[in-house]
Amino acid sequence: MSTTDASAGTEPLSSTDTVELFQKYVVPNYVRYPVNLVRGEGSKIWDAEGKEYLDLFPGWGCNLLGHCPEMVVAAVQDQVAKLIHVPNTWHMDVQGEWAKMLSDRSFGGKAFFCNSGAEANEAAIKLARLHTSDEKYKIITFLGGFHGRTYGAVTATAQPKYHQGIGPMMAGFSYAPHGDLEAVRDLVDEHTCAIMIEPIQGEGGVKLPPEGFLEGLRKIADENNLLLIFDEVQTGCGRTGEWFGYQHFGVQPDIMTLAKSLCGGVAGGALMTTAEIANSLKPGMHAATFGGNPLAARAGIAAIQQIERDGLLEKAKQASEIFRERLTALKEECDLIKEVRIVGMMIGLELSVDGAPAVKACLEKQLLINCTQGRVIRLLPAMNITEEEIHHGCDILAEVLKNMPTTAE
Repeated sequence: MSTTDASAGTEPLSSTDTVELFQKYVVPNYVRYPVNLVRGEGSKIWDAEGKEYLDLFPGWGCNLLGHCPEMVVAAVQDQVAKLIHVPNTWHMDVQGEWAKMLSDRSFGGKAFFCNSGAEANEAAIKLARLHTSDEKYKIITFLGGFHGRTYGAVTATAQPKYHQGIGPMMAGFSYAPHGDLEAVRDLVDEHTCAIMIEPIQGEGGVKLPPEGFLEGLRKIADENNLLLIFDEVQTGCGRTGEWFGYQHFGVQPDIMTLAKSLCGGVAGGALMTTAEIANSLKPGMHAATFGGNPLAARAGIAAIQQIERDGLLEKAKQASEIFRERLTALKEECDLIKEVRIVGMMIGLELSVDGAPAVKACLEKQLLINCTQGRVIRLLPAMNITEEEIHHGCDILAEVLKNMPTTAE
């Protein structure tokens, strides 16, 4: 079968043929599993050979509503036949409606639309500098954080492994230990313009802030006339059981960045900020050609509507408690698990050993999970995962972890 036939919508290539195609024509910047995924529905996904997998890490966190959510699919199918793209020099009613929906569910204010989390964070970095004086350009970020792969975002990412071989990095970023308010105070100087942090570190291992830490950052920002930026690329749009992660802590940021699950699996990113700060991003200072395009806007609107129609914020909280009960019990039975961290559909199991073998073993048992920071099993399940699927996934994970060899820490 030719690749032309496959792309025309007939039977997909086999996983083996697809791997060969990638080896010849695709840049090898990802470590990929030797599987060609071709169809998904909810928390299930199928490969080219018809094998079914339970996906507890759908879309790398982008598919918060599972694969091919009903209302998002219908909205995109309808929109694609009407208008796919127009430049942002024109008004689009769907983009305005989407901005209002996000504003109403957060802290008010205005939206800038882009295509990804890295782009949203680049916009936040630029806006923070534009909103303050020319002498203020430094931004404090935190060890273990992750903000994206573009140069500003990767410099903000205080993890040396992401800086290897691509230096020099951008000037103007200072790194503080996560949870250390005194270290933050020591880093603030006359050139500091902002503090940037994930309310809950995602790639950093589902790491929650110590009690009072985000409140302390808000106080430091206010005392020093700094902007507080929350990177909610992973925590936003319902992931934690609230619309946005900051709502768990009662600390309002000045700028918030969104992406991943923002559009129910369709590419999209956004920056939310107050009306006052938004005025500093004047025409010509920043742009995103495809940002807020009609397809993304319709998908983003539909994602919000499906969450509300199906009561998924509450369902996410209920599902979270089932995961908590199962995984806390597993911790008591399995010495490999050092800590269980759960907020909504954001789950981390810190192990005493390398977690990569667990990911591989789960794949062989048709369960898709993730490992981050070497030893943290990370799950980002769909909000609409069923109780049966939760138990099935936990059963497989328990079997895998209980049978992994133990080593000294």
